[in-house]
Amino acid sequence: MLGLEDSKQTRLGRELLEEGREEGREEGREEGREEGREEGREEGRIEGKMQAVPAMLERGLIIEEVAEILELEVEQVQQVAQL
Repeated sequence: MLGLEDSKQTRLGRELLEEGREEGREEGREEGREEGREEGREEGRIEGKMQAVPAMLERGLIIEEVAEILELEVEQVQQVAQL
């Protein structure tokens, strides 16, 4: 049978374990939020570049030039050009 001291140590161990788990969960949530923000910023940058494509094509640039200038894939520029 566990003595009083053993019981305290067991309870303390469980509390510390739960505290560690909660800290880990919070760190994971924060990392997830930051990753989501970064993905959103990147999507916004690409969307902004895609909006410039029609004007560049109207000015006579060819698809490959637009892709190079905007640092996009040729396929991305072709997609916008077909719209």
